Amino acid sequence: MKNARTFSHLDESGSARMVNVGAKPVQRRRAVAQATVVCAPATLRALRRNALPKGDVLTVAQIAGIQAAKRTAELIPLCHPLALCHVAVSFRIKRDGIEVECRAETTAQTGVEMEALTGASVAALTLYDMCKAVDRAMQIKGLRVVEKTKR
Repeated sequence: MKNARTFSHLDESGSARMVNVGAKPVQRRRAVAQATVVCAPATLRALRRNALPKGDVLTVAQIAGIQAAKRTAELIPLCHPLALCHVAVSFRIKRDGIEVECRAETTAQTGVEMEALTGASVAALTLYDMCKAVDRAMQIKGLRVVEKTKR
């Protein structure tokens, strides 16, 4: 079948499968993902003053992102479970929103970009959830991998 050769997550018959990474070398791997939560200036002012109704929004979103990265294989069916060496979620408050960044690291036979993407995504979703009472027009934009390395 043509798709079986084109897509690594399909076997010869076209059925979904987990990719066998057993023959790949164990390497130190890192990925960085970002997303942006676009929100109103009033929301950003309240965030800076820690005056949002749900409390310390950034700390809760940071922990949510870290927890999500650790559970990626439970959320995305064909992802390999990875022992993460490090996950860090950080935020930059900008003029029009909050930039979310998740860095994930492991020593493994496969990459860690799905963990970084999951961490950034869930941190952004948590920001949205905790700010929606004051800003119904928020948007989450630009989820992407900005760095992927192995050595």
